[in-house]
Amino acid sequence: MSELKTVRATHPARYAVGMFGTSIPINVIKGSMMYFYVDILGLDGAIYATVYAIYGIIDALDNPLFGYVSDRTRTRWGRRKPYLITGALVLMLSMIALFWVPANIVASKGVGLVIWFAVFAILSEASDSLINANYGALLPELFPQEKRRALANSLRQGFQLVAMIIALGLTPILAQNVLGCEKGKPGCINPEQGYITLAIIYGITGAIIIIYMALGVHENPAIDKTERPRFFRSIQQIVTNKYFWTVGIVSACYAAGIGLILGGLQFYVKYSLQGTPLDSTILQVVVILASIGFLSVWTAVVRRKGAAWTWKIALPVCAVSFIPLFFASNLIGAIIAGLCVGIGYSGMLATNDLIFARILDDDARKSGVHREGLFLSAFGVLGRLNALLVALAIASLGWFFGYVSGDAPGAHPDLAWRFYMAIYPCALLLIGTMISRFITLPQGNTEEEDTEETGSYRSAITNADWE
Repeated sequence: MSELKTVRATHPARYAVGMFGTSIPINVIKGSMMYFYVDILGLDGAIYATVYAIYGIIDALDNPLFGYVSDRTRTRWGRRKPYLITGALVLMLSMIALFWVPANIVASKGVGLVIWFAVFAILSEASDSLINANYGALLPELFPQEKRRALANSLRQGFQLVAMIIALGLTPILAQNVLGCEKGKPGCINPEQGYITLAIIYGITGAIIIIYMALGVHENPAIDKTERPRFFRSIQQIVTNKYFWTVGIVSACYAAGIGLILGGLQFYVKYSLQGTPLDSTILQVVVILASIGFLSVWTAVVRRKGAAWTWKIALPVCAVSFIPLFFASNLIGAIIAGLCVGIGYSGMLATNDLIFARILDDDARKSGVHREGLFLSAFGVLGRLNALLVALAIASLGWFFGYVSGDAPGAHPDLAWRFYMAIYPCALLLIGTMISRFITLPQGNTEEEDTEETGSYRSAITNADWE
């Protein structure tokens, strides 16, 4: 016990700030990669969709491996830290390369551009998976009591939303009006330069913050003495767990809906609203600020009514929140619609990861094995496969509306991006809502005392100084 008393508790804010570091690069990728390659570089939308589907499959397959290796790792620095630091550095370099495409490859618009996009998109997504498999697995371990866990989750989602203001909200105007120029405008010779500069800034910033968070995390040393998970046995038990399929599919529907919104917003503003990069910035900032404001409301509901009850309310609210985007015809209408999206989105931010954490707790209690990384990554397989749905949605714009790329937008690009931003996400969340009605979730830990397995460690650090 004397050894355990020297271990300090991880302050929720130190853990939560890591979400800022992970969110900066990945939201730039999700929010600008498609616009950058399809509209600015002129890559065919169908080719983009094909590559995106392939990288989604690869990313889904590597998730369980990352989680499994992390769960079995035993080092003097902990199970998760080495991978958080390595992933941060790889993500930084691959993200910069993703947007810094050599001029001769850009000019060719051929196989070289497709290969460059595929290699660095896959590497960026893989490194992001490595980071999040480890970062997400720390939440139930560091904060086993649900009310404190809800606080830590709320803080990290708040950091994520602040990062999204920068990565999503400010990127269009910074890339096209401040650090670069808007394609098609007189005198614009190199429209990709702004995105290259931002990729460097965001990549370095994200890596520094992730490493700072990782160095301040104090993992539970008692877990080092527990049984290491076996891969095939664990996979068998996970895929036969009822929560894997029910909660996993619901979460995948939510992730796919948000993925559509993040990737399509700049197109929506340009074609559906006839707006400017400044309009994209305004709309994204409004949505994110609304989400920050409503996040505290949803967190209060979670602390009062519990994560499971609140989650089942947040799903249908999120579904219907997308519909007003279809009817907006100008920036004012889109801002009003964006406020609605902020309400629904913040509800899912406040609850979805808490549902995962409950299931990880339940699995550890029943199996006696700590395999949070593997289980969370298995969930990630379903979540990452949402890339197939996003790819299908992108391809459908060509089939139904004639949109191919920025060089060939077709006759009705305005209607195409209204469907993409409103109808598709709503349909996905409604499917998730219907499935959620048949799910009975395990109880969360509402007591201050933790389970017997980790109780001695937690009691030893309860009164430790906060860092």
